[in-house]
Amino acid sequence: MHYEPPTPAKLDALKQELGLSSSQMAELFGISTGRAWRRYASEVEANQRDMGMHMLFFAMARLELSAEAIERILARMRQAGATIDLDIAGDSEQ
Repeated sequence: MHYEPPTPAKLDALKQELGLSSSQMAELFGISTGRAWRRYASEVEANQRDMGMHMLFFAMARLELSAEAIERILARMRQAGATIDLDIAGDSEQ
């Protein structure tokens, strides 16, 4: 497998296209805070982080899949032993 992360400019363009705040982008990608999201979209190399493939896949799946499909995937994750609820921020999980 080969993966190259999107550039900060591409991530910022996605943010603008979706019309979301940094906090909302963080939630979409499963990142802790808007401040953490900004590190992925930073053009300043010292502050920059590369977007992991799993994080990008998660966010794009959330944008493309139906709510029912996502719930089926979450159910499989729970069946495997995970505790997860995408609608609750922070530590609280279903």
